[in-house]
Amino acid sequence: MANQVLDNIMRIADEIRGQAAEAERLGRLPDETAKLLKAAGPIKLLQSKRYGGYEAHPRDFAETVMAIAASDGASGWISGVVGVHPWQLAFADPKVQEEVLGEDNNTWMASPYAPTGIAVPTDSGYVFNGRWQFSSGTDHCDWIFLGAMLGNADGGIANPPTMLHMILPRDDYQIVEDSWNVVGLKGTGSKDIIVRDVFVPSYRVMNGDQVIDGTTQKEAGVSETLYRLPWSHMFPLGITSAVIGIAEGALAAHLDYQRDRVGAQGTAIKDDPYVLYAISEAAADINAARQELLANADAIWDIVDSGNEVSFERRAVGRRTQVRAAWRAVMAVDQIFARSGGNALRLDSPLQRFWRDAHAGLNHAIHVPSTVFHGTALASLGLEPAEPLRKMI
Repeated sequence: MANQVLDNIMRIADEIRGQAAEAERLGRLPDETAKLLKAAGPIKLLQSKRYGGYEAHPRDFAETVMAIAASDGASGWISGVVGVHPWQLAFADPKVQEEVLGEDNNTWMASPYAPTGIAVPTDSGYVFNGRWQFSSGTDHCDWIFLGAMLGNADGGIANPPTMLHMILPRDDYQIVEDSWNVVGLKGTGSKDIIVRDVFVPSYRVMNGDQVIDGTTQKEAGVSETLYRLPWSHMFPLGITSAVIGIAEGALAAHLDYQRDRVGAQGTAIKDDPYVLYAISEAAADINAARQELLANADAIWDIVDSGNEVSFERRAVGRRTQVRAAWRAVMAVDQIFARSGGNALRLDSPLQRFWRDAHAGLNHAIHVPSTVFHGTALASLGLEPAEPLRKMI
């Protein structure tokens, strides 16, 4: 079934590519594009079979996200971000699973997980307040995961600090229009979210710390390999896949642009060995990024499928691989874009949009290399990284 989804995407690739400029103009995906993606099924790849999902291998999910992003970065980004949410929902309380997917198993869920809200315990639940940025694809979603810190009676953060993942229906939060004015990934519509004094019942709340360390999955009793994979592996996978797919789209647009182009010095690009060298080098780097990410997905799957735990060191190596793959792909895009001439800067050129989208994708917190590389190096030396260096691993 996963192959069928990828086939569906390839059939509508021209339509996805054709709407990219309109998505930028709107600052979100057009409704028709969302309908196309819902019908094609990428968001169902990691969804439980109980609710019509495919429970696909993460490799299949990553390859599908790459294919979408190669046609339009915003569509690929949303598919990668929103596409991970059914994976987490699969080990949430069965009651909230039924609420979200019981009547319509093609319901989309937004996020973000940044704990910028406060959830104060009350009878059978929490009173919830906060504001969040970067809710990708949110206009087309009917539920949302929102990060929070456990609060105390005074409305401050409880001690010890505890992170929560709150699950809310569309009526319980406000989407802030005109809050997504950006240079790249404009079509993702990653707007701000506001929650004011909303009651969230306990069954719609997940302990975020325990989701990340795997305790929630164990307590939920999930047996499928897919749902026993580390959160720090799955959450970044869709985002990094989108960035690599965007780089592949940039390469394709560059090749199409350069095929018959004559440079400013009067030399046809097909006769310019320096540009041709850069094209081949960039293509090799983008492909290496793709293969590294997919091989890492296979390796983590195999560890879990064999019944073993993924150690901190191995998780760290996986995160290092993801981060470096994204940076390698975007650096390769820079090399070809710099050799595309002034006309590549024109807003009717798809190449400049891929270039902007690729750089915007690097700005996501999961692609910040500093702490990930630092923690991974310490782990590889047999040392125990301090807690701040473990956050994104």
